[in-house]
Amino acid sequence: MKWNRSSFEESLKNNCKPHTSNVVIDLIKFAETSTGIPSWGRGEGYGTMTYKCDSDDYGIIPLFLLTTNGQIKFQLNYLRNKVKKKEVIRDYQLKLESNFMLDFDEEFYPSDVFHDISELFVMKADVDKFMSTIVGITDRLYQ
Repeated sequence: MKWNRSSFEESLKNNCKPHTSNVVIDLIKFAETSTGIPSWGRGEGYGTMTYKCDSDDYGIIPLFLLTTNGQIKFQLNYLRNKVKKKEVIRDYQLKLESNFMLDFDEEFYPSDVFHDISELFVMKADVDKFMSTIVGITDRLYQ
C-alpha cells in the first residue's frame, strides 16, 4: 500500500489518542509547508511519513520519521554515518536532548529507535521547539 496524507491521517485517528493525532498532523503540516520533503511509506500494517531535507553535500536525507502508531524516530545515527559536518549532527543531538530530556549520545543511542509521541510532545511548545530545531538543521545542511 502506498500511503498518502489522507490515508495516513485516517489511520492515525483510528489508532491514536486525539493529542497524539494532533501532534502528528501538526508535524505533517509542517513537513508540507516548510522546506522539507514529506515522503510517504509503502508498508503494510502501519503508515510512515519521513521528513527529508535537500542538502548541498549529501543529497536528500531524512531527519525524522512518523508512524500511524503515534511514534517518531529521529534519524540521528543515520545522519552520523552519512553527514561529514559533525557540528551539525552534534547540534541536532544537543537540541533533541534539551527538547526531550533524553540522552542521544552515540554510546547510549547506538541505533535509531521509535519513541512514543505522547511521551515526548506534552505541550504545544514542545512541538514548536522541535519544528524550530528541524528548520535550523535543514538550513545548516543546505548551506
